[in-house]
Amino acid sequence: MADATQSNLDLFTCPVCLDLLRDPVTLHCGHSYCTGCIKDCWDQEDQKGVFSCPQCRQTFTPRPVLNKNNIFAELVEQIRNSRIRPVVPAPVVCAGAGDVECDVCTGRKLKAVKSCLDCLLSYCETHYKVHNDVNPGRKHKMVDATGQLQERICTQHEKPLEIFCRTDQSCVCFLCMVDEHKGHDTVSASAGRKEKQTHLGETQRKCQQRILEREKELQELRKAVETLKSSAQTAVEDSERVFTEMIRSIERRRSEVTELIRGQEKAEVSRADEHLEQLEEEIAELKRRNAELEQLSHTEDHIHFLKTFQSVSSTPETKAVSSTRVNQSLSFDAVKKSISSLKGQLEDFCKDELMKISAAVTEVQVMLPAEPTTREDFLQYSCHFTLDPNTAHKQLCLSEGNRRVQNCAQVQPYADHPERFDFKPQVLCREGVSGRCYWEVEWCGQYVDIAVSYKSISRKGRVTESWFGRSDQAWLLRTTSSSPRCSFWHNSEEIKLPLVASSRIGVYVDHRAGTLAFYSISDTMTLLHRVQTTFTHTLYPGFYVYSASSSVKLL
Repeated sequence: MADATQSNLDLFTCPVCLDLLRDPVTLHCGHSYCTGCIKDCWDQEDQKGVFSCPQCRQTFTPRPVLNKNNIFAELVEQIRNSRIRPVVPAPVVCAGAGDVECDVCTGRKLKAVKSCLDCLLSYCETHYKVHNDVNPGRKHKMVDATGQLQERICTQHEKPLEIFCRTDQSCVCFLCMVDEHKGHDTVSASAGRKEKQTHLGETQRKCQQRILEREKELQELRKAVETLKSSAQTAVEDSERVFTEMIRSIERRRSEVTELIRGQEKAEVSRADEHLEQLEEEIAELKRRNAELEQLSHTEDHIHFLKTFQSVSSTPETKAVSSTRVNQSLSFDAVKKSISSLKGQLEDFCKDELMKISAAVTEVQVMLPAEPTTREDFLQYSCHFTLDPNTAHKQLCLSEGNRRVQNCAQVQPYADHPERFDFKPQVLCREGVSGRCYWEVEWCGQYVDIAVSYKSISRKGRVTESWFGRSDQAWLLRTTSSSPRCSFWHNSEEIKLPLVASSRIGVYVDHRAGTLAFYSISDTMTLLHRVQTTFTHTLYPGFYVYSASSSVKLL
């Protein structure tokens, strides 16, 4: 008996603890376990309400009542009495971070070496041997240990996913076929894989082709970037050299003007100093003669008076310098005026040339971005704006987090501010646009103006320069419900446009490209007007709200 037991020792070994069975119990599927081991396994599945055999995965509902297998208990006891012990297994390796754990081990989990695609379990070295003994002939499909077995189980029925539903393009179990996938076009998972394999090859071919295209594009872009850097460095060096020469030239002209002024000053001062010396000498001589006359007028000696009078009574000769006329309006104001005029001309010239330089610089682009064509494309450039209370005319009311403006027709208690519009009921946004940007607004009322403006636009006084569209500082679309047409305004020039049927307007700006476009938004996106120009400063969204029935809301 002992020999027979020794040769079939594995039959009395618990598949969970790998030791001789203690208080053995046998499940309905025929597999035996220690009472404590199978209880521990099922305690972990208690929340699911479905209990399974750790080896064959047969499920039981409700939880089976465990009864002791008396025959196995007696045989195991005989083995223990004969001092037969299981063969000590080979050294085991505990599962670490990133390793797949053995699903059968309890307590300390060992590293799994194989996974069974039929049992949907992963096994350590020892439990893998037990699995093969339980399934002779190795009919089950085994793969290297993987942690993705749960993806192969139907979450609804806890059954293996073995069917591919062509209708829903999803993997299902056999129970799904007779339930929610009943009547669908289904094939086996292997057949579905074969079908998809062809598409996979085509997709892979396209992917490889795309890789080649992107690698070529990458090389071209890198080359373009290097060319751009080299060209930019050369341009910077040339501009530094030219501006340095210009600065030196201006400094030379400054020195020449200074030298010219100082030379004239020195010449005139020298002439004046000579004249001053002559005047001082003449005054001294006249004072001396006057003193002699004064003294003679008081003498009592008549003879002395008569003899001396002849010599002192003659008037001294007046030098030519005495008749020189002095210029009382000495000033270099004309020179200052000429220099100021030169400064203004130079600034105007530099401003015009810098605009040309700026336009030339922005034309240098490594990549030429595609112009948006659909609303989804435009929405990729969506920008968030808020209205600036410091710019709002005192008849305008802001609400909804400064995202809506309405003409209240009454003066609001706004504090005075240098940026506030005081002529027309207008308002600007806080945030500016210096790149690509898209935003949408909703309007209602008699008419409103939807504009973009430079921040430098005039704010004060009854002047047309402070009115959106009446100067070169702003561009606007006028929407109206009281006219059969709308219009576009810039620098006091009007362009008649078709009537805007939609209450939603989209605005697109590409600052670098100098593009401004207005769109009517409904089920479709309709271009109303497009401007191609050169923007020299940051643009700010703005609104002119005509009457109390008019309002605009940023969306």
